[in-house]
Amino acid sequence: MGHDKALLVRDGETQLSRAVKLLSPLVERVFVSTRPDQATDAERSKYEQIIDRYEDLGPVAGILSAMDRNAQVSWLVVACDLPNIDEQTIRLLLTEQSATQPFTAYTSSHDSLPEPLCAIYTPASRALIDAFVAEGMICPRKMLMRSDTRLLTQPDPAALDNVNTPQDLERSKVRIAS
Repeated sequence: MGHDKALLVRDGETQLSRAVKLLSPLVERVFVSTRPDQATDAERSKYEQIIDRYEDLGPVAGILSAMDRNAQVSWLVVACDLPNIDEQTIRLLLTEQSATQPFTAYTSSHDSLPEPLCAIYTPASRALIDAFVAEGMICPRKMLMRSDTRLLTQPDPAALDNVNTPQDLERSKVRIAS
């Protein structure tokens, strides 16, 4: 993308702000996962943060840091580069969360693989994540693929399309406008 996707602006609002606004009425608390070098960023500092305690783990650093903060709760993890994410998608994930499986996630509408960055990570998932990281696996998608994950069908197949390029961003703007 060439710059921080959390700070992409649409209709005067950053992706980060939009995500926090969407999640706030649906969960008890919203935290922004932040690398140490981002902690004083003007946009991120508006919100309660969990600073990554792990380096070179990508998104898993934020997941583990959240679990370090409170190991007794399930964590809803939502990436900030999902411009089409909506309340229906989040509500279904929350209401269909597995009581017995360590992960609940959507199946991608593009490749039928788990979507790890709109998923629920239960306390039971911590031991699995730690074992995967010890093996050198830091890809959350692969973790969910190799685990007993409850997989759901997305109510809106485009809701979890992420934005990785300027072209993706333009396509999402066109979709939202229509």
